[in-house]
Amino acid sequence: MFCPNCGYRNSEGVNYCMRCGVSLIADQPDIQNTMNYSPGESPETLAPLSSGLAERAALVIRSGGGRAGETYTLTAVRTTIGRHPDSDVFLDDVTVSRNHAVVTRENDAYVIADQGSLNGTYVNRRRIERQTLLDGDELQIGKYKLTFITP
Repeated sequence: MFCPNCGYRNSEGVNYCMRCGVSLIADQPDIQNTMNYSPGESPETLAPLSSGLAERAALVIRSGGGRAGETYTLTAVRTTIGRHPDSDVFLDDVTVSRNHAVVTRENDAYVIADQGSLNGTYVNRRRIERQTLLDGDELQIGKYKLTFITP
């Protein structure tokens, strides 16, 4: 069940969004949660696919931990990733080190560096110590798969 407020994918049967706390109990039984498309609608009436993406580089969780779709915009010069609760991208999994990796902005590029994690950081299925990220790169940290997206 997706939250109508923030779009977070919640488990079936929950009454409140686990991310923003909005009530998921529908007050009106005839609310539609999906968009209908009828052949013949002009393309101008449909929102472009990229309209929901950030105007800055971002990491999007694709799978792992039931958090698919969560987006982390890379606004800071340094973004930490790990199991530590103070991490900018908190990944709650025992295979993720507390201070697993860090993404830094260097001029116009984003670079990911492993921070000595036990299980490693992977970019496009290759274990890395440090690598410049390109649009569409797939990161794997523990059981989580993330995609790096640039505007």
